[in-house]
Amino acid sequence: MSDTRGTTKRISAEEIERQKQFCAEIRKMNEGRPGGPPLAYTQTYGCQQNEADSERIRGYLEQMGFGFTTDAEQARIIVINTCAIREHAEQRVFGNVGALVHGKRRHPEQIICLCGCMAQQPRVAQKIRESYRHVDLVFGPHVLWKFPEMIHTLLTRRGRMFLTPDEPGSIAEGIPVVRQDKVKAWVSIMYGCNNFCSYCIVPYVRGRERSRQPEDILSEVEQLVNEGYKDITLLGQNVNSYGRDLDEPTDFATLLEAVNAIPGDFLIRFMTSHPKDATQKLFETMARCKKVAPVLHLPFQAGNDRILRVMNRRHTREQYLEKIRALKALIPDITLTSDIIVGFPGESTEEFEDTLKVLEEVRFDALFTFIFSPRPGTPAAEMADPMPREEKLKNFNRLTALQDAISEEKHAAYIGKTVRCLMDGLSDDARYDLTARTPGNRLVRVTGERSALGQFRDVKITGANKWSLFGELI
Repeated sequence: MSDTRGTTKRISAEEIERQKQFCAEIRKMNEGRPGGPPLAYTQTYGCQQNEADSERIRGYLEQMGFGFTTDAEQARIIVINTCAIREHAEQRVFGNVGALVHGKRRHPEQIICLCGCMAQQPRVAQKIRESYRHVDLVFGPHVLWKFPEMIHTLLTRRGRMFLTPDEPGSIAEGIPVVRQDKVKAWVSIMYGCNNFCSYCIVPYVRGRERSRQPEDILSEVEQLVNEGYKDITLLGQNVNSYGRDLDEPTDFATLLEAVNAIPGDFLIRFMTSHPKDATQKLFETMARCKKVAPVLHLPFQAGNDRILRVMNRRHTREQYLEKIRALKALIPDITLTSDIIVGFPGESTEEFEDTLKVLEEVRFDALFTFIFSPRPGTPAAEMADPMPREEKLKNFNRLTALQDAISEEKHAAYIGKTVRCLMDGLSDDARYDLTARTPGNRLVRVTGERSALGQFRDVKITGANKWSLFGELI
């Protein structure tokens, strides 16, 4: 598989206007259908960047005249946006896409689309072509901007389409967006990745790093604030390398300060950060900017230097710890989260112990932990992997038990405190009315009136467990 190195393709305003013309033509087709507007169903797997992509797909679908449904059976168009990070996610996608064949038999006019990181992989596209013949359209992240043209072609000519070009990737401004809610918003500031960690497929399927222009990002955030959004997350595979590829290079800390200067009462979050590019300037900017949430997701993946070298992480354990100490000195109450891979090829239990030592020193608030999953096309997939899965599972359970104890202790320390939280949703626990988030992004289940939704409110924390906090509105 190619590493898709090359020059960023910037899609012109004329090209996006052409896509909107396709939307208008499809809307005219839909207006003549009996029974009201046709419906679209979207399902998203994976990271926040995938969700941001799905929001743009929904934006296009809305302009085409589609309503939305949570029942695939009712949909005229089905779009499955996929993730390629782990094998388990891929198997779930194949299972769910396979099950759609029954609905397609009952509704032959359905258009079924598979997109995202999985779709960009040649082996997946070939498997869909040969074994999932009910899928009409397969396209990768690089051509999402021309989704209306693809749908127009399928509606007017039928047949199947596969668009997964091996190219550096593109930047397209002006695509319409339909967001998940009216409180929180994702804003992509860059796409792709240059790091080529040996276990990761992302640089191969999303292309090289390419940054949006600062003025486009600031304009989008300003519009979101004016629309009442209170929690805005800046997205990139590695936000810390933002701006290096621009004609007038800048850096992420400078962008963060500019977003912070936008008038309004809102929180700024960002992810994901790479330790090698997380600078003292970034930490000082976080500490100085009052709207930047006191939280950092900083994946370290493993605590042993030999394993980090084989992973091609380009930082050492001590370098990581030095950065954490510097950040805590500036923001003592910082909420820290991280990613860890257990059982990387060749990792011994003794080397795994070094990961536990990092947990004991840093005392993360939460972790995203995974047993190594080989991704075809990456160097790690070809490495010798002698440790039995049973031993990996034992190490994984030790890791989660330690983190659970740390999380429970950290959450218990909130009890009795009053914390300013954003009321962001309705609780699925009958004992509580709402869900909320602390500035550090801790989940809080809250009793109180639903009219508080979308507001910052003071919450008295009355209880906690290892997963969440519990409280009542003041």
